[in-house]
Amino acid sequence: MTTALPDDLRCKVEEWLQFDKNPSTRAEVEDMVAANDTEKLREVMMGRLLFGTAGLRGRMGAGYDRMNDLVIIQTSQGLVKYLLQMIPDAISRGIVIGHDSRHNSHRFARLAASAFLLAGVPVHLYSKICPTPFVPFAVKELGAAAGVMVTASHNPKEDNGYKVFWSNSAQIIPPHDSGIQSCIEQDLTPWPGVWDVDAAISNPKLSDPLTDMSDKYYSRLGASMLDKTVNANTPLQFTVTAMHGVGHRYVVEAFKAAGFKPFVPVVEQMEPDPEFPTVRFPNPEEGKSALDLSFAAADAAASTIILANDPDADRLALALKLDSGWKVFTGNEEGALFGWWAWQRYLKQQPQVAPQDVYMIASTVSSKILGAIARKEGFNFEETLTGFKWMCNKACDLIDQGKTVLFAFEEAIGFMNGIEVLDKDGVSAAVVLAEMAAHLQTQGRTLHDQLIEIYKTYGYHVSNNSYFICQDQEKIDKIFDRMRNFGAPKTYLTSVCGGKYNVSNVRDLTTGYDSSTADKKATLPVTPSAQMITFCFSNSCVVTLRTSGTEPKIKYYSEMCATPQQTDWVALEEELTELVTAVVEELLQPTLNNLIPKPE
Repeated sequence: MTTALPDDLRCKVEEWLQFDKNPSTRAEVEDMVAANDTEKLREVMMGRLLFGTAGLRGRMGAGYDRMNDLVIIQTSQGLVKYLLQMIPDAISRGIVIGHDSRHNSHRFARLAASAFLLAGVPVHLYSKICPTPFVPFAVKELGAAAGVMVTASHNPKEDNGYKVFWSNSAQIIPPHDSGIQSCIEQDLTPWPGVWDVDAAISNPKLSDPLTDMSDKYYSRLGASMLDKTVNANTPLQFTVTAMHGVGHRYVVEAFKAAGFKPFVPVVEQMEPDPEFPTVRFPNPEEGKSALDLSFAAADAAASTIILANDPDADRLALALKLDSGWKVFTGNEEGALFGWWAWQRYLKQQPQVAPQDVYMIASTVSSKILGAIARKEGFNFEETLTGFKWMCNKACDLIDQGKTVLFAFEEAIGFMNGIEVLDKDGVSAAVVLAEMAAHLQTQGRTLHDQLIEIYKTYGYHVSNNSYFICQDQEKIDKIFDRMRNFGAPKTYLTSVCGGKYNVSNVRDLTTGYDSSTADKKATLPVTPSAQMITFCFSNSCVVTLRTSGTEPKIKYYSEMCATPQQTDWVALEEELTELVTAVVEELLQPTLNNLIPKPE
């Protein structure tokens, strides 16, 4: 049947049909062969999903470049091989596996367990859907050698993913990603018996950590509250949406543990549904376009605060009812509130810890507001590359040095409150935000009031972030290549708006160039496989352009960092808008490159 195919493609297709035991994906390949669809076969067979943001993420379907049973098996075989090389006592410590409610997640998790069990490694497999943060929590609690979460987070319904956590319970960073990839490619043949999920489920080395981990998680969360009486007595009514994901039942229990009365659920989005039927994108980061049902539910219940998790409950969006209508907070605004509140909690709960030993962390594309708070209050602020894998590994380093890490955040509505979970956690974030709101209410203030006060005290920090969709990787590479050769070879943008705004320094974390250092070398880690260039302007504006590690997007991030003495906030916003508009037009050329803007 495959004889009409070119030799290189025919070999890959025949290998796939030999390995794959899933009738659905086998039929998908057979149909492509029968239709002689060589273009599609090349697309799915000749490449391979590579480890990116702490694992794999991609479209589900047949082929080595898709998420499917065979790729999960091959990935798990490679991971356990690498794990035993690097951590020999993984054979006794075991590995934690969880999964979300997407199509195929339940099966993918059990196929992964089968591979680990065949290698003799015990598996702690969550028996039911769980939030992503429950995996790193269990890795830490159980002393496991690693963790795997089967999830595509907030991606479209057609996608799935495979996120890996290391023995320190943080997401993997180099060189583990390339080491795992190498081990995967060394042995692609499925092991005998690996397809037998029933045998894996009955294996005595398989256990379910759900009850034990849930009890410990909620107990710690409840114990972290400043005053449960304030929570119990607050007149505030909270509306919570799970966005058709795993979060509802877990946030219900978290609210109980923290002493709150039950919240108002968005009923239409309360139960898990892999089709995400009520939203275009199952991502609360999209703002108002994803929160229409939440607004309606809140208005009907006279609720003034909306807390929105993404489908795997590791992120949290916030909306507040103002006199002028609903305000959806940006991730940077939430980060400012969480950072301020983490400092207030520290002053009340850990006053014996010297401020010079206290740290907060943010990624380089997120607001610098934590740095402003740190400078005034006397604690430390650390900046890392984009992603919680970098922030949490930095947190591990600081903890090993005896330091206290209070909080970490990224502008993409990801928040780590404390160190019980060394990853972003939308469940604890919902409760901590509710606690903050309850305490502010006793003083006659709202979350918005407090955000304004933060800016008055530490300086106004205003952001202008968005993205363009581009499915053409070659075009993306050309766009960034032009940025690095802007008018002349190895030359970057020097100004915009006819010289009104001058660039003071450039940092390129793809090439390792940084014009602000003596040796012109960046101090943050360099990632040649990811595009990321930052322009600092003389007016204290910072603009970063980068590609996404999980989606076909070119993202831009910008922030104006003012001092408390700069009080004309409207003028600052107008200045930022003018500058960013010019940078986007100069460097991305959206019209010329047919870039698709972020949906409204």
